[in-house]
Amino acid sequence: MRRSRFSEEHILGILREPEAEAATGEVCRRHGISDATFYKWKARYGGIEVSDAPRLKNLEDENRRLKKLLAEAMLDNAALRDLLGKNV
Repeated sequence: MRRSRFSEEHILGILREPEAEAATGEVCRRHGISDATFYKWKARYGGIEVSDAPRLKNLEDENRRLKKLLAEAMLDNAALRDLLGKNV
């Protein structure tokens, strides 16, 4: 997966700019992002404070790890079912 050139803290700062000063289009031009990217970030990081960004990253990493463990366990279970079905 491609890494963003913006950190989560930087994204949150960009999202706060239209509230204080300029229009959304101007903020997007200044930072070199599209309007679609801005609104996608707004949907994802809308209610998050800067102090919550590291916590969000940790939760996403933990969720990714748990999904991987679940997928591996499901594969193991399917393999065991196949083996037991052929032996009987």
